[in-house]
Amino acid sequence: MVKKLKSEWLNQPGKNILAGIVVALALIPEAIAFSIIAGVDPMVGLYAAFIIATVTAIVGGRPAMISGAAGAVALLVTPLVKEHGVEYLFAATILMGFIQLILGLLKVGHLMKYIPRSVMIGFVNALAIMIFMSQIEHIFGISISTYIYVIITLLIVYIIPRFFKAIPAPLIAIVALTAFYLYTGSNVKTVGDLGSIKQTLPHFLFPNVPYNLETLQIIFPYSLSMAIVGLVESLLTAKIVDDATDTYSSKNKESRGQGIANVITGFFGGMGGCAMIGQSVINVKSGANSRLSTFTAGVVLMFMIIVLGGIVIQIPMPILAGIMVMVSIGTVDWNSFKYIKKAPKTDAFVMILTVFIVLMTHNLAIGVIVGVIFSALFFVTKISNVEVIHKDLGETKLFSFRGQIFFVSINSMMNQMNLNIENSIIELNFDQAHLWDDSAVDAIDTITRKFEEKNNIVYVKKLNKYSRKIVSELGQLNDKHLI
Repeated sequence: MVKKLKSEWLNQPGKNILAGIVVALALIPEAIAFSIIAGVDPMVGLYAAFIIATVTAIVGGRPAMISGAAGAVALLVTPLVKEHGVEYLFAATILMGFIQLILGLLKVGHLMKYIPRSVMIGFVNALAIMIFMSQIEHIFGISISTYIYVIITLLIVYIIPRFFKAIPAPLIAIVALTAFYLYTGSNVKTVGDLGSIKQTLPHFLFPNVPYNLETLQIIFPYSLSMAIVGLVESLLTAKIVDDATDTYSSKNKESRGQGIANVITGFFGGMGGCAMIGQSVINVKSGANSRLSTFTAGVVLMFMIIVLGGIVIQIPMPILAGIMVMVSIGTVDWNSFKYIKKAPKTDAFVMILTVFIVLMTHNLAIGVIVGVIFSALFFVTKISNVEVIHKDLGETKLFSFRGQIFFVSINSMMNQMNLNIENSIIELNFDQAHLWDDSAVDAIDTITRKFEEKNNIVYVKKLNKYSRKIVSELGQLNDKHLI
């Protein structure tokens, strides 16, 4: 236990603290922007970023992953805030957390194994494109100085790590270029242009809503949507961080941790949130590998708001935009172009479809769900072709079946059957087939009945253990048929 705590919290503390500082700076404009999307005060997003980051650092399942106020969740609650107000948002966030906690207890994390690689590649690429697109408004059409800041930031983040790694390059860029801005007063937009920052701590509150069934009916659809979207994004981000760090994390623990964090956030005046892929990638690329980095990000974020709020609002946005552009470039799976050429066409289609749906809906969860559905449909189609081999052995007619027999493959199988045979012995051989469901059993019953109606004797041979079990339990065949 002590060894695990040391590895999760005290492994390379210097690197993790510095990485956390970088992430804290990157969290501020994102949290403010997501607050604006949701239609609430910027402090609602900033409080959420602080609370969710610090809580998931302690109770989450993925060390070094960053969670906070997220755009996907913010988009979902805009109608709720507009129609009912921010207090209903707090109530919905608390319920969202309880739903996630229950899903975590039900071990929803195991569903991750059902997400195919093609969907994961599409998810990552769509995320990279979204990160880049979200920064366009902070880069183009503002001023020449903005372009210069972005270019210098890109050069610092790209070149410095090749020669010096003790301090994360994004942190160097933020400190150096902010100091330059404070000295010269360049014509660029700053964090303060996104919204005002109040230098106050969050405080405990009960949402000021009627505690009745009507309120539950209003918030439950939003809470359920936020819970599902938040978990999908969080668990996929955890998988990406797993791959980046060559480590394993508990997805069920992460689900529970996200739930606990959102419950607490709602009681302290914050909006719902989840894992943030862009900030998580910044964290890992800055050398983070422990919970200390996530905890530092949350604490430093609050410290900067309370103590250094006057300086924080003067950080030029093109610096942060440049860092996020580098993150998007690093997030893209550049092997995707080879993948499209070499992978099966259905897998390549699923990958492209996932990217397209995410970009159309601006919702990562919807893209992943659609990708998984199409991947499953293609898989079912691939295994739905059953081969039936017919041999005439004189008085005996042998039908050998090869493949997976279930509701989708029934038509393929029936179309290959010659049911006009009369006065013969019919042997149905299933040694290379597997019966999966009631539809398969019903098909065998139908074949047997039709043959017997034409004065044939029918034997069903060599069913494997599972197939024989469901035929015995669900079918109409008796012992005289089964050999």
